[in-house]
Amino acid sequence: MTISEHTQHEARDHHSHDAAPGDQDGQGGHDKHAGHDPEMFRQLFWWNLVLAVPVLVFSKQIQDWFDYSIDGAWAAWVAPVVGSVIYLWGGKPFLAGGVAEVRNRQPGMMLLISLAITVAYGSSLASSLGWGDLDFWWELAALIVVMLLGHWQEMKAIGQAQGALAALAELLPDTAERVSGDSVEEVAIADLAVDDVVLVRPGGRVPADGVIVDGRAALDESMITGESRPVTRTNGDRVVAGTVSTDSSVRVRIDAVGDDTALAGIHRLVADAQSSQSRVQALADRAAAALFYLATTAAVVTFVAWLLVGNAAEGVIRTVTVLVIACPHALGLAIPLVISISTATSARAGILVKNRLALERMRTVDAVLFDKTGTLTKGNHAVVDHAAVDGWDRDRVLAQAAAVEADSEHPIARAIVTAAKDRGNVPTASELTALTGRGVQGTIEGHQISVGGPALLEHLRAAAPDELGATIEQWRRTGGSVLYVFNDGAVVGALTLADEIRPESRIAVDALHQRGKQVVLITGDAQQVADAVAEQLGIDEVFAEVLPHDKDSKVAELQARGLTVAMVGDGVNDAPALARADVGIAIGAGTDVAIESAGVVLASSDPRGVTGIIDLSKATYTKMIQNLVWATAYNLLAIPIAAGAFAFAGLSLPPAAAALAMSASTMIVAANAQLLRRLDLRPEPLPDPEPARTPAAVT
Repeated sequence: MTISEHTQHEARDHHSHDAAPGDQDGQGGHDKHAGHDPEMFRQLFWWNLVLAVPVLVFSKQIQDWFDYSIDGAWAAWVAPVVGSVIYLWGGKPFLAGGVAEVRNRQPGMMLLISLAITVAYGSSLASSLGWGDLDFWWELAALIVVMLLGHWQEMKAIGQAQGALAALAELLPDTAERVSGDSVEEVAIADLAVDDVVLVRPGGRVPADGVIVDGRAALDESMITGESRPVTRTNGDRVVAGTVSTDSSVRVRIDAVGDDTALAGIHRLVADAQSSQSRVQALADRAAAALFYLATTAAVVTFVAWLLVGNAAEGVIRTVTVLVIACPHALGLAIPLVISISTATSARAGILVKNRLALERMRTVDAVLFDKTGTLTKGNHAVVDHAAVDGWDRDRVLAQAAAVEADSEHPIARAIVTAAKDRGNVPTASELTALTGRGVQGTIEGHQISVGGPALLEHLRAAAPDELGATIEQWRRTGGSVLYVFNDGAVVGALTLADEIRPESRIAVDALHQRGKQVVLITGDAQQVADAVAEQLGIDEVFAEVLPHDKDSKVAELQARGLTVAMVGDGVNDAPALARADVGIAIGAGTDVAIESAGVVLASSDPRGVTGIIDLSKATYTKMIQNLVWATAYNLLAIPIAAGAFAFAGLSLPPAAAALAMSASTMIVAANAQLLRRLDLRPEPLPDPEPARTPAAVT
């Protein structure tokens, strides 16, 4: 099943009117009517509002208030007949939900509502049949209509929050252009297979994960990584489903389809996070359960008290009002809606939450431990500086080195060629020869050009010129690898390569310091290399020369100091440390093993995303607590008023007003949760990059 099909399947489940109302999985109040959708409640509200009009018009109490009368024996049966329709049809979602809660032995909101409307209906029906004088038909109609309105608005809020899954499915096109020989055919996404080649035109979306085999384009990856600017991709680069080619056509060889794509993985993470529990949710569930028993006890006490003072009619009204006002509706919505909105907001910023508890812990983190290679650095070789002896142009030396490295596929050779092409033209060399273990050499315009490290320097019995000595020594102190360039056996220049520091790393470290977090670096590199990187980035503490299997012990060492630790890494050897940390964060380009061990995944490789996780954690927790406090305090304060404890002072609530107040409380909670949408977790775009000169060691 593809991601699109999977999401549509979930949507059908969510919107099915036939799903058992009240089905729940312990995730909070909104799941207790997960089989309902906004459209159903909208239709029920409007139809029952129309039906409520004759109930009110023919009500004796309303006639007395407005001083009119409708005569005829038939008139006395309009309210009972239409009121019964409203109870059985408009009240069906609540009645079915109450039955489901009893069956699941998890009494809650729907059971309270069903008890309230059943008490009102039973008393009114008995009165209409001549068994008493407790006529509440118009109150029953108004109560159900207001409850339907409140649930309609709640379902709309939940639907908007859970729309993240549908939005992910919409990232995929319905069809793809598959290349077959010299022709192109349009096929359905489901018909694509691994090793198919597809054409992605300008403005088109990549239909499945793969590798570019022809072309170069700027891809908008914001929907996956949160990166706001298009990223240039060319031959050999991986692209993922859902990204958009903004300027050119490319051909992509598919290597993952359906549930194996990155987009499908993100879909699963978002779905799991939206349904996962949290500590605050568990507290809310316990409070809601306690509130049910408090409400039923208060309702019984209220009825008995009014019965003792000789006012059974008022006792029924007050009992119904207590049952309605005490519904833990807002309490049930308080946490799930925050979870849904925060998860959707973070996913749009490229922050994928696997474990809600990990996200909650992130706000209390004291230290962030970064792996170096591939996390704070780019994880590949780059020429970070080059120099030449007097009489030689430094860029000419680099270009000659690139000429003799041009045919090599070695990462160092590719780095030299890339650096040279960025600065000008690269000449053509002939008679290219690999000097095993030493370097390469070739001929340019009759001169023999050689490139290599200290071994080549020793082989040619040459010495580095004194004028380059200070520069080379500085490169070595900072951990850079040094290569020499020879012209006819004499050293004419040198260059240094390193694992280039990401331009955003310094920004990330500074932002963490502003939030009061300690930043620690861990690496297998030599101490001087690690110290150089730490100095460049302003990192507080360094663990250098750490073997892969010892990384988790360094996490434990920090924890032993009383620190709450977040570990950020991307490799297989980071997995134990990610699992050991209080919060494990896998960075986007990481391996499946690292991602599996993490609680949060950054879809991009930008370390600034760590600050976004902290901000999200704090904002989410704050909204949860605010909603929890409001929902609980509201119920506790409203019950005495609903019971008529202040009736002597003229302060009381009719059932419909109680329903309106309860719905208003729910909307306040929903509106407060919606404020999370204002949280912007995406980092600011970086300025156009300058040629890097910061060495960070080759690992």
